[in-house]
Amino acid sequence: MNICEALRAESGVVAVVGAGGKKTTLYTLAARASDSTRQAVVTATVRIPIFDRHVEEVVVTDDPVAALEQAAAWPVGVVPEREGEDRYVGYDLETIDDLAAADVADVVLVKADGARTREFKAPGDHEPQLPPRTDTVVPIASVQVVGKPLAAEHVHRPERVAAITGRDRGETIRTEDVAAVLASERGGLKGVPDGAAVVPLLNKVDNATHRQDAAEIATMVLERTPSVNRVVLARMIDDDPVIQVLER
Repeated sequence: MNICEALRAESGVVAVVGAGGKKTTLYTLAARASDSTRQAVVTATVRIPIFDRHVEEVVVTDDPVAALEQAAAWPVGVVPEREGEDRYVGYDLETIDDLAAADVADVVLVKADGARTREFKAPGDHEPQLPPRTDTVVPIASVQVVGKPLAAEHVHRPERVAAITGRDRGETIRTEDVAAVLASERGGLKGVPDGAAVVPLLNKVDNATHRQDAAEIATMVLERTPSVNRVVLARMIDDDPVIQVLER
């Protein structure tokens, strides 16, 4: 099973949330889609670092539909504005819905929250920014956070992770803590539009220990969450990222 199929990211609007490899996942999915002659778009509803080298072209525009209608090479990035030297801002949700409705691309890949390069997170009050027309939500966590302290060094918004898990800040993060956040309506399931599929991704599975931890997390998520039917274990920097797919 290739990564696009595994994450149910072959078509429609695919929103990536969480921490531990969101941007790598977006760019990998875009590249794999284009390798399969599908037209992929990379965009965001929140700030996103400059990503020009990961796509054929980035168009800064208030009219992404028109820009994509003129695209000659894929994948394409579309954003409304550059902010400083290091990032773009994201579109409002209505613009992404309009882009999806226009049917000018096969798959629209959306960065829908931020994590400040941490390995794990729980969303803030105004996160995630998920377009109503989202078809698939991919909540990401790095399995390498297991064994680390519940602290800002490794976790974005550790106080929110603590509130979901019942753990104190500074305590060691366990597999069950990662599963609890991914399976929570205050965590990986927050704001998911009706009818959207949710496919959690456990990333950075670099060795046998990581794989065992990730499989434990995936099993717990599937047991706790009837709305989740599949969890993907991966190492997104690999040419063939999929390590394992666990299903109900």
